[in-house]
Amino acid sequence: IVQSLRILPIIDSLEDHLVTELISLCKLSHFYEGENIFEEDGYDQHIYFLLTGKVKIVKKGMEIATLSSTGDVFGEMCIIDAGARSASVYAVEESNCLKMDISYVDRLPAKERDVLLYIIYRVFSEMLSKRLRHTTEDLIKAKEELEKARLELAKGKEAAVKAEEETVSLDVDD
Repeated sequence: IVQSLRILPIIDSLEDHLVTELISLCKLSHFYEGENIFEEDGYDQHIYFLLTGKVKIVKKGMEIATLSSTGDVFGEMCIIDAGARSASVYAVEESNCLKMDISYVDRLPAKERDVLLYIIYRVFSEMLSKRLRHTTEDLIKAKEELEKARLELAKGKEAAVKAEEETVSLDVDD
């Protein structure tokens, strides 16, 4: 099991004894197509590592992301800020995840706990940095599209005003 999990970035950098400790904090979870993995605004202490399949992240009824790569992490936000789940997650197809109960980390010996938490938070920071870059790119595209729509709307209003002026001019001439 230890070697088969080395594909996950968070596990690849750990020594075997730490991987064994990590596995003891985890449970293999299987989800069927359409199954809810967790709900927005819910509370729990689980982080999920996608092993196989595909999941979608939904916020306020709108799909905001799809994850399909082995090692993709989700459910981490409530661990970072101790808040409620910021989105719901559903299996798009049959999916297998490694489900880690982060509260178990506190039960590890101090040295191992510190090493594991360091690695977890480092992975989180790298992942969140990538997501922030992607979100920033999406925001720039959205702003560009909004500006283009505003310009087209202004042209449309200008044409409507011109047409109205021509109509009024024709009415006066009659």
